[in-house]
Amino acid sequence: MKRKGDTSNAIQHANFSIRPTSVSVAWGSVDCTAIKSRAVAEPAIIEMGRTKAFAPTQIVPPPSQPASSNFPSTRAREASLYKFFAPGGVLSKAHPAYEFRRGQLQMAQAVEEALEQKRHLIVEAGTGTGKTLAYLVPVIRSGKRVVISTGTKNLQEQLFYKDIPFLEQTLYPNGEGMLNVCYMKGRNNYLCKKKLYDLTDQPVLSGLEEIEHYRAIAAWERTTHTGDRAELATLPEASALWHKLDARSETCLGQKCSAFETCFITEMHRRAQESDIIIVNHHLFFADLAIKQASEYAPDAGILPEVGAVIFDEAHELEDVAGSYFGVSVSNSRLEELARDVEASLTRNHMLSASVVGALRSLRERSQLFFSVLPSGEGRFAFENRREFMEENGYEFIALQQSLQRLGSELQNLPSKSEEVFTFCRRAQELQVQLGFLMESEDHNTVFWIERRGRGLSPRRHRETESTQDPRSGMGGRQSVYLQATPIDVAPILQRTLFEPLETAVLTSATLAVGGGFEYIRRRLGLEHVREVVLPSHFDYQKQALFYVPPDLPDPRTPQFAAKAADRIRRILEITRGRAFVLFTSYAQMNEIYHRLLGELEFPMLLQGDAPKSALLEEFRLTPHAVLFATSSFWQGVDVQGQQLSCVIIDRLPFAVPSDPVVAARVKSIDAEGGNAFFQYQVPAAVITLKQGFGRLIRSLHDRGLLTLLDNRILKKAYGRTFVESLPAYRRTIDIREVENFFGSQSG
Repeated sequence: MKRKGDTSNAIQHANFSIRPTSVSVAWGSVDCTAIKSRAVAEPAIIEMGRTKAFAPTQIVPPPSQPASSNFPSTRAREASLYKFFAPGGVLSKAHPAYEFRRGQLQMAQAVEEALEQKRHLIVEAGTGTGKTLAYLVPVIRSGKRVVISTGTKNLQEQLFYKDIPFLEQTLYPNGEGMLNVCYMKGRNNYLCKKKLYDLTDQPVLSGLEEIEHYRAIAAWERTTHTGDRAELATLPEASALWHKLDARSETCLGQKCSAFETCFITEMHRRAQESDIIIVNHHLFFADLAIKQASEYAPDAGILPEVGAVIFDEAHELEDVAGSYFGVSVSNSRLEELARDVEASLTRNHMLSASVVGALRSLRERSQLFFSVLPSGEGRFAFENRREFMEENGYEFIALQQSLQRLGSELQNLPSKSEEVFTFCRRAQELQVQLGFLMESEDHNTVFWIERRGRGLSPRRHRETESTQDPRSGMGGRQSVYLQATPIDVAPILQRTLFEPLETAVLTSATLAVGGGFEYIRRRLGLEHVREVVLPSHFDYQKQALFYVPPDLPDPRTPQFAAKAADRIRRILEITRGRAFVLFTSYAQMNEIYHRLLGELEFPMLLQGDAPKSALLEEFRLTPHAVLFATSSFWQGVDVQGQQLSCVIIDRLPFAVPSDPVVAARVKSIDAEGGNAFFQYQVPAAVITLKQGFGRLIRSLHDRGLLTLLDNRILKKAYGRTFVESLPAYRRTIDIREVENFFGSQSG
């Protein structure tokens, strides 16, 4: 496996190349004609070693294919999918833990059909299906350039460092072919060389810690091939210096930068252009799509090349991520960053005139005044009275706009302007336009809202049942205030910008279907004319998992719930001997029950917020009988196999908080159109979240354990049936004695 630009650290853009050779070796015993992707009237069904073959239709690869013909024309294209995945096939001989998974083969066949027919596909593949190989093999066979977009870093790394190298070794054991693969992250993960060089010439550092960080980064820059901060294991995640040196787009000078040719972003773009498979996360994908839409698809816009297909793994997250990137956000922090960047650059270049200093002072004063008069509130809340606000505080808004215009004019009047100055002018103008939209737009598909965050606090997800802000997360220091605008319905936007122009989109996850169907996800994302497949898990849930709902607990919305829930959690953990995740829909509930049980349990107790997520997970894995109390960030993307995790307890049905501004706007919009938002939006969203939470437990064929939901509305309410019918076929009980029997416990 050839990795370009690899170093001893975790290089994210190492490339492999599969290059065709004249050697013709079939998978298994079947030798088939190479299949070229094309639109056909009938499905290209591949099963039981038989394949309908199509002659090549194009000699020159279209833009959606790699510039070089790096895809295999021999072994990888010469046998049916069955001969790869079937007992006795290629996979069985190469994988030490191989088991035939019919769902994996069915998914691979469905993905291959979608790629050949240029159609969209939704696949729910239960945990244990082996979905990554099920889409990677058809992608390699298709001959198309493909983006694979994932929801988590863990899955990106699994694809790049494990699955693709395994497939390459399996298909080409003698090294006769290599596959070009690029693993991309967001721009703020990469170092900007120009910023580092500018800082080197005139260092402006705050304290000994920044000086130490600067020395480490400067030494690393001389050896790194990627500029990815992940290689700097010693650099703290919250490093203030990194934020001054990263390659985020708003400070980028593009081709006019003096370091453009050696820029890490330029190199990343080149690698993407040369790659056959490009691995990104959803945030990078939709950031790129939003940039392209805003520039009206200018040829040099964005960083991802044109592709023939996109595979969205962990596709249940798409609506939230897309909404955040097709919206608008302006904060007092962003305005301060502009002022600080202008000040630092002009000082460094001896261009800071008295008039610019005055403009910067005015901008800071006007920004502080404007954000101070915004409506008060905690966390996220709707900005419904914008018209009344403008009538009362219009002067403060106009003054802020004028201060941005004044700064732009002063910068334009500088006698000699560097490219950075033009970038500052653009940023000031963008802020003017976006503030105008946020305060004056009457767009009916947009919800306008405000969010207040403490220093360093990330945006809180709205799929949490009440205020989820951890009071220990650092509300000290200057508060950031964000004006936000979010699309109420992203479906028409995604239809126009993604699904209509794209030949093939494959959406997959273990949690997409509600009640066995995809009506919810199709409606929320604007997917039409799409094939749908639901594949069962490879696991035997009837034997491996017991689902317990206590029938006697009070409603979780009542004050009596916490005390009773704590008692039941203690009883369950005594039976399971700890080894549990206790997952909550709010920090308040988590903290209350944690402190009720502190000193009552004989098992080690870990609490979210006491350490970084990765450190907590590692401690949980290494600590016998540990119990982890956590909220939403542990509901997905967490994998603990074996007996160490034998129980998952969830406090209540994870309905979205109804007062959240985005949720409330979507509910109002659906009801206004004659729909039923509770059953069409709120219940399905909660179903998918619950499936994600329960999915933490059974991660392999050897796992065995207990799932507990302390919210018995699932038994008593009519909508509870939708939850039950959407979950895997767990063995179910309302009797604590069955829980004891399941674990072979004799405790009373």
